[in-house]
Amino acid sequence: MLAQHIGECEVTKICLIGAGSTVFMKNIVGDVLLNEMFKDCTIALHDIDPDRLATSAMVANKIASSVNASPTIIATQDRVEALRDAEFVILMIQVGGYEPCTVTDFDIPRKYGLRQTIGDTLGIGGIMRGLRTVPVLLDIAADMRVHCPNALMLQYVNPMAINCWALSRLAPDIRQVGLCHSVQGTAFELAQDLGEDFKSIQYQCAGINHMSFYLSFEKRHGDGRVENLYPRLKEIAAQGKEPAPNKVRYEMLKRTGYFVTESSEHFAEYVPWFIKRDRPDLIDQFNVPLDEYIQRCKDQIAGWAAQEKELADAAKLDITYSGEYAARIIRAVKTGRPTIINGNVPNQGLIDNLPTNASVEVPCVIDHRGVTPTRVGHLPPHLAALMQTNVNVQTLAVEALATKKREHIYHAAMLDPHTAAELSLDEIWSLTDDLIEAHGDWMPEFH
Repeated sequence: MLAQHIGECEVTKICLIGAGSTVFMKNIVGDVLLNEMFKDCTIALHDIDPDRLATSAMVANKIASSVNASPTIIATQDRVEALRDAEFVILMIQVGGYEPCTVTDFDIPRKYGLRQTIGDTLGIGGIMRGLRTVPVLLDIAADMRVHCPNALMLQYVNPMAINCWALSRLAPDIRQVGLCHSVQGTAFELAQDLGEDFKSIQYQCAGINHMSFYLSFEKRHGDGRVENLYPRLKEIAAQGKEPAPNKVRYEMLKRTGYFVTESSEHFAEYVPWFIKRDRPDLIDQFNVPLDEYIQRCKDQIAGWAAQEKELADAAKLDITYSGEYAARIIRAVKTGRPTIINGNVPNQGLIDNLPTNASVEVPCVIDHRGVTPTRVGHLPPHLAALMQTNVNVQTLAVEALATKKREHIYHAAMLDPHTAAELSLDEIWSLTDDLIEAHGDWMPEFH
């Protein structure tokens, strides 16, 4: 069977939805075309913004030329055309964009004294993003059901856990896995902190998206020895030598004994301890960048024209492997040669002390069968309890999407650790009403 799959050479069609995210598109397409077996694949780029789509098509063609590949590149605003007969569908959309929706998610909570850093995964911002994003994902799933029913959806969109859980509940026939770069990205950062070659690092990591923990973090020595690197990481924390942007995560290492995958600016708003309106000293102590995502978006928008000109003027692009999972998955599925990634999948007997069917992030084997998650068993109880505070919010957000009951949106916000630490119940209800009204047609209707 393996030899049969390796020998297959039919043209692969890969569809990228949200391809106007040119930099991310460049990473994915570059990774794919660096594989010799995909040099003549079909790449369908779809976006609702014609200008950004045109730029991405230009960049995709330059990538192909730069790596001596000859793919068929289709750029279309017709989603059905892009999806038709695709084997892999890669989602990288942002419903509502920076304006109006992201700005709304920050501006209205700020009036209540509720500050955020990223607002795309949990918290009131993450809840609102999930409520407006999942209906679009379900529309895409409906198109896939007709035009590429056997395709594998590679879902890169935040809020990852809410999106994946809702898809598995409301579109269970669609093959999908949620992908994030935080596990491998953080492992690379930790290797740098320790002065180690990332290629010598091995780890086991599990939990939920943006709150997975390294259950082991080790170095393979040339003589076969395996060294536990946690004592050295804890020494960095104990001596206060952690990098300034990572003060929150090293603090959590000191308190829990394990290192969390997502960045400090993300993690700070998933818990009630670091952002408090009456404790500005905490913001300074832990270097928490409030409104970081807003500033990041402004910088990206300001740099877009210059970036577009740079890409357009370049005769040849320097294409190197990005470290994203997508191309590895596509290659493993097509050849049958297995690879292991950390993917977001339904908790069906994978982590014993998290709820069944919750979206969990665990090691997964990828081969010609697709995605096969591996069982982790019990997490350390305090880690599972910490994750459960976030799973509670995800549960109610998905329930709101499934039932269209507005009451569950209030419940999701009420159970959010950061929101609950800052606001009263009356304020939470009022804030939720204000956000739903402000988002208008970007939201589905709730009873």
